[in-house]
Amino acid sequence: MKNIFKLMAMPIMAFSSILALAGCDTDADVASRNISQAADNFEVPRRIVFLNGITDKYILVVEGLCSIGQGQMNKELMVTCKTGPGQFVKHLLGLSDNVTFFAEQLQSVNASTNYYRVVFKPEEIIPDIRIK
Repeated sequence: MKNIFKLMAMPIMAFSSILALAGCDTDADVASRNISQAADNFEVPRRIVFLNGITDKYILVVEGLCSIGQGQMNKELMVTCKTGPGQFVKHLLGLSDNVTFFAEQLQSVNASTNYYRVVFKPEEIIPDIRIK
């Protein structure tokens, strides 16, 4: 009977060791993930600058509470900015071999390294039912 417990304990211990090692993120990884999530919730002011690498001139500057994401195409950047309560604008920008961008965070934000954030949006969970 003891041998069965030993046989069962080995896989359980191995699995728990793998789980413990998988959760070993650095403080920088956790803070970076929290800042990214805050930016996606329009809590972080950013300046996004598009630069022509050949002429070294700015093409476009987008500034505000903006979230950055990849567009549907491979060389597309999607920038969504909050302009007011419940008001947003979305820009789709094409990138090429000579056009690049950089995003600058304009203010420091509080980002804990001890926990991660989960944000539930009730309007996404509860459907908006309209009766005509």
